[in-house]
Amino acid sequence: MTLPEIVLPKITLPFDIAVLLHPSVVHFLIAIPVVILLLELMNLMMKKKAVGGVSFFLLLLVAFAAVGAYFTGLTDGKEAYPALAEAAKSELAEHKLLGTYLMLASFILVFFKLLAMTGNKVLKALYIFALIGFVVVMFNQGKEGGELVYEHGLNVQAVKTLDDKIFDLEEALEEANENAQLEAPAVSTPQTVPTQVAKPVVQDPVVQTPKESTLEKPTLEKPTPMQTTGIEETVVTPTQASVQTVATPTVEVIPSPQ
Repeated sequence: MTLPEIVLPKITLPFDIAVLLHPSVVHFLIAIPVVILLLELMNLMMKKKAVGGVSFFLLLLVAFAAVGAYFTGLTDGKEAYPALAEAAKSELAEHKLLGTYLMLASFILVFFKLLAMTGNKVLKALYIFALIGFVVVMFNQGKEGGELVYEHGLNVQAVKTLDDKIFDLEEALEEANENAQLEAPAVSTPQTVPTQVAKPVVQDPVVQTPKESTLEKPTLEKPTPMQTTGIEETVVTPTQASVQTVATPTVEVIPSPQ
């Protein structure tokens, strides 16, 4: 069941509240109403005014302890809130709201006690039932507070130390990223300019016909016939076109005498 939201005026204390005082005050606040309930049940049979006076004094102590638990809870909640998960933050808000109701209920319980001290049995019974309900809700509030501590690590020193380390690492990472951005040169993004690619002109291949050789063929001279007056030999070499003439001696024929 979701309780209606209560917005109390912000009160600034003239002193600072130390962290981790809330558990001590809450344990004291849970134990005293149980003692008061036992005294009231015993006084139903004893009917001693002194017992009623003691229970009234303890109720006043409970009201002031509830105020102390409220402010110490605000201090511890603000200290642990950044390190909590979303589910834990939601439970912490519900825990705070119920604690606000219990603080106001403690003063209402004191008023009921004053009415019960008049001797009216109806008011006495109403006060006893209100006291029982207050004790039951107080135990439920203590159970939820224990879950915040043991399941979500609320104000656990190890969790706080780890959160501080994570916070320091995140700051160092942000500083390193900023320095890297400052030291990195500005890189301009290239603009894509559309270029026109000229198509290559394909020309038909030119076939050249081979030219006739201009080398001159060697000329061979025919040999001259031999004469009767002399014998000439003509030697023609295949590589040279010149003729070499070799002279041979002439032979005279002398007729024989008849």
